[in-house]
Amino acid sequence: MYHIGMIFLTQQRRVSNFQKIFYMDRVIEQKTWNSKRILTVAGIAGIVLLIAGAIYFTSGKSRLNVDTERITISEIKKGDFQEFIPVNGIVLPQTTIYLDALEGGRVEEKYVEDGAIMKKDQPILRLSNTDLELSLANQETQVFNVLTQMNISKNNATQNTTGKLNQMAEVDNALAEAERIYKLNKKLYEQKVIGQQEFLQSENNYNYQVRRKKLTEDILKQDGTSVKLMGDQDKQSLARMQNTLALMRQKVGDLIVRAPIDGQLTSLDAEIGQSKNKGERLGQIDAATGFKVRVDVDEHYISRIFIGLTGGATIAGKDYKLTIKKVFTQVTAGRFQVDMEFNDTIPQGIRRGQTLQIRLALGDETQALLLAKGGFYQQTGGNWIFKVSEDGSKAYKIDIQLGRQNPDYYEVLQGLKPGDKVVTSSYENYGTMQELILKK
Repeated sequence: MYHIGMIFLTQQRRVSNFQKIFYMDRVIEQKTWNSKRILTVAGIAGIVLLIAGAIYFTSGKSRLNVDTERITISEIKKGDFQEFIPVNGIVLPQTTIYLDALEGGRVEEKYVEDGAIMKKDQPILRLSNTDLELSLANQETQVFNVLTQMNISKNNATQNTTGKLNQMAEVDNALAEAERIYKLNKKLYEQKVIGQQEFLQSENNYNYQVRRKKLTEDILKQDGTSVKLMGDQDKQSLARMQNTLALMRQKVGDLIVRAPIDGQLTSLDAEIGQSKNKGERLGQIDAATGFKVRVDVDEHYISRIFIGLTGGATIAGKDYKLTIKKVFTQVTAGRFQVDMEFNDTIPQGIRRGQTLQIRLALGDETQALLLAKGGFYQQTGGNWIFKVSEDGSKAYKIDIQLGRQNPDYYEVLQGLKPGDKVVTSSYENYGTMQELILKK
C-alpha cells in the first residue's frame, strides 16, 4: 500500500509540473465566491439561525403576536371608589292589608271594582249565608226566652219574699203581744193576784214567740241571700247569651266585607254568584302611606347586609337614595330579601310591581387605585395581568393583588400604579404566554 501511494503522489506531481509549463505564458484568475461556496455558506448560516431560534424560544420567554384592535387596554387611575352590588327590587306599598272571607257565603252584591280608592269601613261586597242567619235568629229567640224566664223567676221570688215579710210582721205582732202579757202577768204574780200556772203559761208563750222571731229572721235572711244569688246567676247567664248573640250578629255583619284602612283596592277576586269559603282570599288594600322596595340579595353577602345600609336608583333620569329598613334572614334558593325605603321624596308615577335597578353600597366611598373590569379576571383570578410597556410595543405578565370590587372597577392593592396601562380583555387564547407583542 505504501508503494502504491508513493507512485500516485509522484504522478500527481508530474501532472502539476506539466500544467505549470503549459500555462506558463497565461495568468489564470481564481474565483473567490463560486456557487458551491455560496451554497455552503448559506447552508451554514441557515443552520446557525435554526439553532439560535431554537435556543431563543426554548430558553427565553414565550411570546405571541396580538393585534391591538382585538384587545382592550385600560389605564390605571386613582379616584373615588365605593363597593356596591347591583340588585333588582320590586316596588311594593309600605303597608298591605289582605282581605279574607271571615265567613263563607255566596257573593250577592259588589259595591266597588278592583282599583277603587277606599275609605276605612267603606263596604266592598256583601255575602249571604242562610245557615249563619238562621243561627242568629235561633240565638235571638233563646235570649228572649231566657229574659222571659228571668222575669217569671224574679216575680216568683218577689212574691215569696213578700209572703215571708208578711209572716215576719205577724211574728213581730205575736211577740209584742206575748211580751205584754208576760210582763203584766209577772207583776200580777208578784202581787199574788194570779196563780203560778197562768204566769208560767204567759212566760212560755213569750219565749216561744222570741224563738219564732229568730227563726223567721234567719229564714228571711237566707231567702234574701238565695234571691240575690239566683239574680246574679241569671244576670251572668243572660250576659253570656248576650255576648254570644253579639258575636253572632258580628259574624252576620262580617258578611259585608269592608275596607279596614284608607287605600287602594287591588286584586279583588269576587264575582256575583260565586261561593267563597271561610278564610278564602278576596283581595287586598294597599295603604296610601307610601312605597317600599323589596330587594333580592345573593346569600354570599348576608354577613355584610344590615339595617341602615344605603343604595341608589335612577328613575326617569333622576337619582334617588334608599335605606335598608328590614332584613329577612331566611335564605331561599340561595337568596334572601331586604326592604328598602326612599330617603326623601318618593318618585312621581311609581307603581306597585315596578322593577328597579338598585346599586346597594357595601361600604363608604374612599380613594383607591381603580382597574376597569374585564374578561382577564376569568383566567387570572385577579392574581396577575399583562402590563403594557412604556413604548406600547409589548405587554408582559406581572403579579398583582386586588381588593374590593364593584360592577365597574377592581380596587388595586399591589403591583400597579396610576398611569400604568394593562390588557383587560379576555386571556382565553393566550395559554401560557409570558409576553404579548402588540401589533397595530
